[in-house]
Amino acid sequence: MINALFVQPGYESAKKMMDVTALRHEAIASNISNIETPNYKRIDLSASFETELKQALGSGNTDQLLSLNPSLAVDTSAVSQNHDGNTVTLEHELLEMNQNTLAHALETQLVTGEMLKLRMAITGHA
Repeated sequence: MINALFVQPGYESAKKMMDVTALRHEAIASNISNIETPNYKRIDLSASFETELKQALGSGNTDQLLSLNPSLAVDTSAVSQNHDGNTVTLEHELLEMNQNTLAHALETQLVTGEMLKLRMAITGHA
């Protein structure tokens, strides 16, 4: 019974995206920490994940959304700027980190909003 309160498409989407931004933050941190490692290849979310996510969100099927498993993969579009074969660019990683932080903040607000609605329904006041 209580699970039905939490299985709302908006809430589930925001929770899943929070997981995605956390995983993406790990990738960015790994990229930055390996910026001086020769032949290190930049990692990011797998290219197929974005397509799968759009399909799941477009279908409106919460089960399809919950079944998504984001994973990290080598970013094949990144090219080496140096002769050492490393494909990480600090400026790009910092930009990605800022965008990821903003996305995570938005997702946190969405989840918090859903929790506040539930609290209001239970207690009668915010």
